[in-house]
Amino acid sequence: MATDTLARLFWDRVERSSDRPAQSFKHGAGWKTLTWREVGDIVRQVALGLIALGRQKGERVALLSGSRAEWVQADFAIFSAGCVTVPIYPTYPPDLIAYVVNDSEAKTLIVEDAVQLAKALEVRDKMPGLEQIVVVTGYDAPQPPKTVMTWETLRRRGRDGEAAHKSTLAERVATTRAEDLATIVYTSGTTGPPKGVMQTHGNHIAAVSASKQATPVAEGWVHLLFLPLAHSFARLESFLGVAHGLTTAFAENLDKVGENLKETRPHFICSVPRVFEKVYAKILAGVEAGSPVKQKIFRWALAVGREVSRYQQRGQPAPAGLELRRRIAHALVFSKLHAALGGRLQWAVSGGAPLARDIAEFFHAAGILLLEGYGLTETCPALTFNRRDKYKFGSVGQALPGVELKIAPDGEILARGPNIATRGYFKQPDATKEVFEADGWFHTGDIGRLDEDAFLFITDRKKDLIVTAGGMNIAPQNIENMLKADPFISQVMVYGDRRPYPVALITVNPEELQKFARVHGILVTDAGVLVKHPKVVERVGRTVEEKNTQLQSYAKIKRFAVLPVDFSLDGGELTPTLKVKRKVVTSKYMSALEELYR
Repeated sequence: MATDTLARLFWDRVERSSDRPAQSFKHGAGWKTLTWREVGDIVRQVALGLIALGRQKGERVALLSGSRAEWVQADFAIFSAGCVTVPIYPTYPPDLIAYVVNDSEAKTLIVEDAVQLAKALEVRDKMPGLEQIVVVTGYDAPQPPKTVMTWETLRRRGRDGEAAHKSTLAERVATTRAEDLATIVYTSGTTGPPKGVMQTHGNHIAAVSASKQATPVAEGWVHLLFLPLAHSFARLESFLGVAHGLTTAFAENLDKVGENLKETRPHFICSVPRVFEKVYAKILAGVEAGSPVKQKIFRWALAVGREVSRYQQRGQPAPAGLELRRRIAHALVFSKLHAALGGRLQWAVSGGAPLARDIAEFFHAAGILLLEGYGLTETCPALTFNRRDKYKFGSVGQALPGVELKIAPDGEILARGPNIATRGYFKQPDATKEVFEADGWFHTGDIGRLDEDAFLFITDRKKDLIVTAGGMNIAPQNIENMLKADPFISQVMVYGDRRPYPVALITVNPEELQKFARVHGILVTDAGVLVKHPKVVERVGRTVEEKNTQLQSYAKIKRFAVLPVDFSLDGGELTPTLKVKRKVVTSKYMSALEELYR
């Protein structure tokens, strides 16, 4: 069977590894494992169910759920039915769910549970093209709405209609082409609503093939998937599970990842930097709370680990004496970290956001190699990767097989390759032309450099898009414009790149401020003092809280500071067209920003 589409990739794996473990998830107090044959049965039933519902080839099916086994099952069922998957973040508010469903023209929406169903039903009248909603779990209403059904009902329809639709399913799997659309993934726009990136089967197969060559794993290895599958990074991880024949263990949730690591004992994990940062901070906090003797042992072990790391980075074996000290350091200190990560972790992948070099060097000193990569939704999502036998900390690695990189005269990273979604943005030809050149080069919007060994280093971000430490994309201008709709607020700059959450610097309209002071009997006349008055801060806080209700959880403004003076041309914070100069404001008010993260 040719594996040039995602559906054929999946069915080839089912045929070759039928009795081997495929998926594992928490079931009661233990873990339940499904074989590839069992997963194939579910996927076949769901695909047949979608066909029974009337889904035609090329129609869109939206998927609103956290990461779980059924997410992956639904994804491959949609591919098998010849349809197009539209992932939606489970943190999206109702109006944004309606936007994605309507813009993508989805006919069926699969939701995780009653919570997600409630959000969908809240805006049901705003989604006139939607025909059905399927609920995966936790929904057993005696009289469900006419267009709502459960996951089990969908599977049953598939089983009952197998005789009638079996040939249709086989025909769709066989006739889907590599150049056909596989999925539309919506990514945050910098100046407007999300844009749908059109990704073909061929784009993803190229990304999987290139990544497979760069990730040395063995069939049957376990990996713990805990990132959101609506994010392209986790989606690639799920596809690699099929390509390699891995056992994909699904974490219960982010809070349970620590427990699940010990229970599933993965051979590797894919994560965003924020998880590694939390582990690092927890270790250092534990050391600081320990006795002077424990602190001294830790520092000695870390020094030994760093020395070993330097040899390994040069590709040289550590001297015998140093290797002996490394084993002692592991036994006394680092073995606890390895045990907390399951005990058989070979390496870990970091992506979705920039990884601090000191974090990578610390873990390597502890005997755990973090391999950082780089890509975007538009590149499905991989462009570069550090290999296990060829890596440089601080870099995002070398280009994957088939990927070309070049640096534009202004320093922007351009990329070209079969994994890049050159079909562009769904129903947005102008936005497509802005970043996709006719000869296949894609403008990443990031500034970087290639060293003498072709390792890529990201040095800056050309576009305003924020990527948090958790790997979530946030369009700051959208939030800023929402806040500035309040006449009391003059200017806003949202900040949070590589940080755990977004914060905001806010200036107040001078006229509105004086009016507010008079109405509330505030006698302070100095504007710099007045903006710090509790009533003024509370007034701004109400607006922030109100706008936060319209944002995804990861995009909510967690803290803010009201600045003493407005941004201005004379002050250097604004361009001639009155746009905020982010670098200037960030530099000028860095102490205020740092205070917001304390």
